Amino acid sequence: MKQITSAQNPYIKQLVLLQEKAKARRQSGTFLIEGQRELLLARKGGYEIDTALFVPELLSETEVRALAGRQAEVIEISREIYQKLAYRDTTEGVIAVAKSKSLSLNDLQLGTNPLVLVAEATEKPGNLGALLRTADAAKLDAVIIADPKGDLYNPNIVRSSVGCLFTNQIATGSTEEVIAYLKENNINIYCATLQDSAYYHEQDYSTPTALVVGTEATGLTQPWREASTQNIIIPMQGEIDSMNVSVAAAVLIFEAKRQRGFSI
Repeated sequence: MKQITSAQNPYIKQLVLLQEKAKARRQSGTFLIEGQRELLLARKGGYEIDTALFVPELLSETEVRALAGRQAEVIEISREIYQKLAYRDTTEGVIAVAKSKSLSLNDLQLGTNPLVLVAEATEKPGNLGALLRTADAAKLDAVIIADPKGDLYNPNIVRSSVGCLFTNQIATGSTEEVIAYLKENNINIYCATLQDSAYYHEQDYSTPTALVVGTEATGLTQPWREASTQNIIIPMQGEIDSMNVSVAAAVLIFEAKRQRGFSI
């Protein structure tokens, strides 16, 4: 089994670039996964693991091979290297190199009555991670990111989604492409926006539905408001007129799930 003990090793330097640079991730078609649960969820979600690097004091080779799968190369590394690559304060002793998936709208596989979340131009990795966690909790059919502002395989998103990046069916596209896709597939569009809105709980989400949320700062862009089947609003009794985007999305999603007979 291969061992790397120097942080100056050229391969380790490549991995640091993967951790830090979206360009490196795009060019290589790979990204890093840190943590045992995240690695297991990635494999369950169909991600191919190329390499697994581990600290022998924290994890055995047998455990790593069980986590990463038979096809993955396994490399033993020092604590110094692990700390250089690790993104979290807590340590579990394993970091994997995984191959990115296609995020094309055309690759989505939806059933006859899908419930989809669309997030336009979500900038904060923490918000996107929270949206993915909610989507996983509700077992949505897909999450679509319209006009993405960053790299979906950003380590901040991988971390904040606690592995739900891998458990959701995800696609990206421009706002125009996503609207066209929804219309072509006869999916009703419900946009969370203040303009020309009706109360969210008065709508029928039992048919093919896309729930669309925008940024907290500016909301949804005009094309969404114009393409909407119905703009919707969450009534609030306090002084503010908006909530965190992940909280608002959760309210909408679970009302739709309630209407569809969701039960424990």
